[in-house]
Amino acid sequence: MKKNICIKKNALVEKLGIHIEDNNGYAPIASRILAYVILTGKVGTTFEDLVSVLCASKSTISTHLNYLTDLKEIEYFTKTGDRKKYYVITSNKIKSHINTMIHKWEVEKELHQEIRDYKDDINKIETTIEEEKFDLTFHNNYIQFLNQAITSISKLDIDNINL
Repeated sequence: MKKNICIKKNALVEKLGIHIEDNNGYAPIASRILAYVILTGKVGTTFEDLVSVLCASKSTISTHLNYLTDLKEIEYFTKTGDRKKYYVITSNKIKSHINTMIHKWEVEKELHQEIRDYKDDINKIETTIEEEKFDLTFHNNYIQFLNQAITSISKLDIDNINL
């Protein structure tokens, strides 16, 4: 059973790592480190674990751990009597990510509302020929989608997220 979980975790580290790499522009190893830290959870992972699991050199792991720490993607804690650092995802990372998404969607919604309103004004004053009028369906549907997405994600209790 434990072997199956390790295989599943390693496959998910790779899949999540690629996703992080594509969306954040991080180097492949930094993305895999972040993915591994996310999947390890509150227990934390050590430098030695990362070197072993990701099959990378100590200097490479160290460089990318420092990079991710500087970006405040990860943080570490220590245990009494243990000299090791245990890396975990930064506690406010999810909250920050969600707030960034909401802001991006709100800006995009406002832009589409302005475009739709402009096209509607043009439709009213410049032409009476139906075929020449702007079709506002896409903008209306997209604005509705963004409203629903913002409402849905805003319902998450991001102040009490406990990973």
